[in-house]
Amino acid sequence: MSGFRTEHDSMGELRVPADALYGAQTQRAIDNFPISGLHLPRQFIRALGLVKAAAAEVNLAMGHLKKNQAAAIRKAALAVADGQYDAHFPIDIFQTGSGTSTNMNANEVIAHLAVEGGTKVHPNDHVNYGQSSNDVIPTAIHVSATLATSGELLPALKHLRRAIDKRARELKNTPKTGRTHLMDAMPITFGQELSGWSAQIGSAIERIEDALKRVRRLPQGGTAVGTGINADPKFGPAMAAQLKKITGVKFESAENYFEGMAAQDAAVELSGQLKTLAVALMKIANDLRWMNSGPLAGLGEIELPALQPGSSIMPGKVNPVIPEATAMVAAQVIGNDASITIAGQSGNFQLNVMLPLIAYNLLQSIGILANVSMLLADKAIAGFQVNKARVNQALAMNPILVTALNPVIGYEKGAATAKQAYKQHRPIMDVALETTGLSKDELKKLLDPLALTKGGIHG
Repeated sequence: MSGFRTEHDSMGELRVPADALYGAQTQRAIDNFPISGLHLPRQFIRALGLVKAAAAEVNLAMGHLKKNQAAAIRKAALAVADGQYDAHFPIDIFQTGSGTSTNMNANEVIAHLAVEGGTKVHPNDHVNYGQSSNDVIPTAIHVSATLATSGELLPALKHLRRAIDKRARELKNTPKTGRTHLMDAMPITFGQELSGWSAQIGSAIERIEDALKRVRRLPQGGTAVGTGINADPKFGPAMAAQLKKITGVKFESAENYFEGMAAQDAAVELSGQLKTLAVALMKIANDLRWMNSGPLAGLGEIELPALQPGSSIMPGKVNPVIPEATAMVAAQVIGNDASITIAGQSGNFQLNVMLPLIAYNLLQSIGILANVSMLLADKAIAGFQVNKARVNQALAMNPILVTALNPVIGYEKGAATAKQAYKQHRPIMDVALETTGLSKDELKKLLDPLALTKGGIHG
């Protein structure tokens, strides 16, 4: 048994791996929850370390910790935040719903590191002073989600929007067949089509930034049930100020701790905005897939960059892998939102009891949306080429262009002309010369695809 040591907590003694930095309470959780093998992500452990470091500073300033204790806790907590000890956070996300096991995991690791450094520190009495899992874990959710969204997702979305806007400018005078119901419609330009995508991403950025205003409100200071028992009344505001100092993010203390601990409405709101973004990305990804389809038997309007072989049996096949990956990310985020929504409903009286699930799913959504947005920008949108010959051929054969003649020849004659062109598989220009009585010059002016993208009445 030389590979183990004996630790104890309020429930008694327990064997713990000799090289583990955690103690008995963490080991009990490892033993109790062998469920998924999924652990809380790096961003959450980072936030938890930052919370503990901030608490040490605040407790020192308020006279609740000795200088050497606060310094040892802060040093260890910042090392945890930096990712140096992630291997010592092994607890499954499907654990106690308050996340108490993970909070104690952090307390034990930080205390162990402090003791190794020569300072007597207790996990509960010192590292966790003035705190409860019930306010620490919701606070860590808010801090981690804010930092991940601000530091990863929003920059990725802004990069994606810039990539879309650049291509929109390049293709502002390149007309193509518009489509409604997947059927030919009046022409638009590629630039106009991409401007719709850009606006979707822009709206998503605005929604997410607005949701973050509420995520930045921290329930730290509410302790066990929201009353602030065993915490200095100034602890919550001081914690928000200290976390702002550490991170540069404008965190603030929640006005109502009962809301911040009993409910997870801010996380649910942010997840909802991530779902809306996922819906937008799914739309963009599927538009790209349709436009790229073929190259011979599909639309074939564009050619996405060739990134890898598309088949293990069909030589030469290349698939739209980045839009496909984007669509799968969108599906995952929509599913995560459903889980977060259910978890958000699980605030019973003074505490939500699905906090680890909310943390895991919310941070996964933020991370994969950020990553795939960068890939969509750099490996799909930035490099696709327009097949102008194919696009122009489709425009010439599009009978719906006759819509532009309605003010001149009327709807009935226009419908007959369109049907004849479609039936005979002839360009609308050729058929209109026979059916409308208009000259070729008049028809060229009226049926100019690029002019028709500008709206209004032509002629």
